Amino acid sequence: MTESERTERQRLRPAPLLFEPSQATADPEHFFDLESLEDPRELLARATELTQAFRAATDRSVEFQAMAAAQLADPRRFDRLTAADVAERAEWTEDYAKKMIEFGRSLLDSPGA
Repeated sequence: MTESERTERQRLRPAPLLFEPSQATADPEHFFDLESLEDPRELLARATELTQAFRAATDRSVEFQAMAAAQLADPRRFDRLTAADVAERAEWTEDYAKKMIEFGRSLLDSPGA
């Protein structure tokens, strides 16, 4: 990754997700305290911030899924899983599991992974 790519990635990194206290999550109307914001500008800014954070978290977790799938399907492992086995564990189709295994291998083979 070049320095400009690293800088761009850091610049686009959204605010970290904060976990809500268990009491707050018990209320189905409560969502990261957004319902308490009255100023629409502030509500839009915070909701956008959360959207970006969730997207970044989703992207990162998919990368970790792919790396785990690739590791589980590694032919060098004595206990390796088939793509069908990985698909069953992750609740994917077998074709999607194959693509994720391939993606995971590319992530594991790239420097800095």
